[in-house]
Amino acid sequence: MTASYAAAFDWARRHVDAGRLPTAVLGIATADGTVALDAFGSTSGRAARTDDHYRLFSITKPLLGLAAARAVERGLLGIETPLTEAVPGFGAGRDDVVRLSHLVSHTSGMSEPPLDAPGLGALLRSAGRDFAAGSASRYSTLAFEGIAELVAHATRRDWDSAVAEWAAAIGADGLTLDEASAPQEIPDAAASGVDIAQFASLRHPGAGLIGRASDLLALGSALLRDAGEVVQPATLAMMRRPLTGDIPRLEPYPAERGQDWGFTWNLRTRAPGLIDRDVYGHGGWSGTEFWVHPTAGVAWVLLTNQAQRPGVDPDELDNAVVAGV
Repeated sequence: MTASYAAAFDWARRHVDAGRLPTAVLGIATADGTVALDAFGSTSGRAARTDDHYRLFSITKPLLGLAAARAVERGLLGIETPLTEAVPGFGAGRDDVVRLSHLVSHTSGMSEPPLDAPGLGALLRSAGRDFAAGSASRYSTLAFEGIAELVAHATRRDWDSAVAEWAAAIGADGLTLDEASAPQEIPDAAASGVDIAQFASLRHPGAGLIGRASDLLALGSALLRDAGEVVQPATLAMMRRPLTGDIPRLEPYPAERGQDWGFTWNLRTRAPGLIDRDVYGHGGWSGTEFWVHPTAGVAWVLLTNQAQRPGVDPDELDNAVVAGV
């Protein structure tokens, strides 16, 4: 740990010591690589280590998004490709067209099932419509089953293989769906309404990946270098363009949160609580966080394992990281 980031690591240690988080693995990277990494706490007697695997939950979304963007830049998939190209039976009762651009920006309007609901393919095909595609934004994890099907249709490979392809190129080889990776358990998962065993069996393209801090830090460094290691610079710029504009924002991301959706990235360009708003990334259900600050030249990862986190504000951590640059 470098002294300049001491406040950020103090933040993580403080929340673990206070019992608000069971464990925390915090890592910080620049374009040159990881500059700070430490682990705190334990779960059921298992001490956290910096190389532990954690369930990433919705950080999975932009990782799949990168695979989809790679298919776009290879001409295998279009930003405006309709979902019906991969799922012919989708939306038979709808009078609109759901496209990849809607799926990646949470504007598809499809009804959302519980996170651990089985039968993702069937749920996608039978999903109802809550609003017309593109007319509003509401967070959708099921939409990523649609992205996975489009990626598989375009590339002739499963979505996780498409992710593994770019991950291997940057050394992020710990990203996996394999339960043998032994991720840190989530003590309050059942009490928070998620059956983890059932959820894991879904291999969910919107939330299922497991990974280490080092995997995400390698990605953060590659994105900061922006040299085409994962996607080309123009493609990354496309992914960071807001797709939600001024359309209505529905829970859990109302307009007052000050963010937009890009191509699977959460763009916190209007977030009232941040020092630096030139930032994109994603969070996950159990408190995981991955954020990249291009202007500041820093990326950070927090891996933790608590679904209910009263008193934990990741904006505080983000500000402490940026202030340490």
